Parts: sequence; structure tokens; C-alpha cells
Amino acid sequence: MPSHILHCNAITKSYSEADSKVTILQDVSLSLAQAETLAILGSSGSGKSTLLHILGTLDLPDSGEVYFQSDCLSTMNASKQAAFRNQNLGFVYQFHHLLPEFDATENVAMPLLISGQPKKLAFEKASALLDKVGLSHRLTHKPSQLSGGERQRVAIARALVNSPKIIMADEPTGNLDATSSGRILELIQSINAEFNTAFIIVTHDQSLASKLDRTLVLTNGHLEAN
Repeated sequence: MPSHILHCNAITKSYSEADSKVTILQDVSLSLAQAETLAILGSSGSGKSTLLHILGTLDLPDSGEVYFQSDCLSTMNASKQAAFRNQNLGFVYQFHHLLPEFDATENVAMPLLISGQPKKLAFEKASALLDKVGLSHRLTHKPSQLSGGERQRVAIARALVNSPKIIMADEPTGNLDATSSGRILELIQSINAEFNTAFIIVTHDQSLASKLDRTLVLTNGHLEAN
């Protein structure tokens, strides 16, 4: 098995509700190998998305640490965490979060434009990635002109545009029919094989999870092997 690229140790996270404290994550530890595809299953409200946000430095744990290789992400300041995300992570959500006023190419190119890359180069890379995900015929279409599966493929292309080491996906097939879900799975497997991109996928989709390298289940704040 390749060396670990990401791991967390004893992650705990709680929230206050009225006069009580609810512990969402309790001493959660996991490791992700380079180029591994990992599914995290759990019931609604089990804390799967919270864990993904902590692993992706979008939220902070109450205690515990997250490491990328040998770097402790949990102790970085906000600007360093933002730079880390831009350079190493891609995010895909159940709701694609595409910008409705921009076409597919512009949406995919947006992270590159924000980081200061020339428009011509950004658009060339965006177009190449859209071709990779089977959308070369949709380059100038806006999200409202795309199907749900097509929007999610645009979102995956956008997540890939900075050549991340890891893509973190939160219910990427949650709003899709079986055919579109199958195409997204094929795309994930293709990206993993071609680019050695690791995936952490939070999902309710047992079929999707069964096709990945490994599955963990989050229950009552604890993470266990499936």
C-alpha cells in the first residue's frame, strides 16, 4: 500500500444545542493512502460532512490533529490553510455549487482565474478537463442548460483544475438517478487511475461505496471499518 498522504488523530467535535452539548465526533482517527479511494458511510446527522470539513480544513476540531504528509494542518493559520486547499484539495458537493451566470468553461476555470493564472491558459485547461469528463459539447452551456449529471461532471472538472492530490466529495451522487450515478462512479475511477488522485467520499450510496478501495462507517461519533 502506498504511503499515507493524509491522516487525522483523535478528532473530537461537539456543538451546543439549547442547554446541552452534542458530541458529533469522538476520538476519530483515519489514514488515507496515496491514490486511495475511501468511502465514509453513516446515517443522516452522523457527522460525515463535519468530518470531511475538518479533514479539508474548512472547520476546526475541538481537539485532535489533521496531517497532510508531515504537515499539521490544524495548527496552520487561516491564510496557510487556504493556500493548502488551493494547492492540494478539490471539493465536490451534492449540490454542484456552479455559478449560474457563467458557462461550463468559465465555472471550471474560475479557481485558476482567482489564483491569477492568465485567462487563455485557464480556459485551455478548463476545456481540456471538460473534454476529459465527456462534456466537450457543453463548453458554452450555463448550468441551467445542463442535466443534473452534467452539472456534477462540471463540478468534478472544476475540482480537478488545480491538479489536487485529494478530492473530497460530499454525497456526489445524492441527487442523481442510477444511470448518472454510474457515470460519476466511472469518472471517479478513471480520474483515480489516470491522475493517481485520492478520493474521500461521504455517501449514503452503498453501491458507490462498494466500488471504492475501502469503506468506513461513522456511528455514534466513532469511525469503524465496514
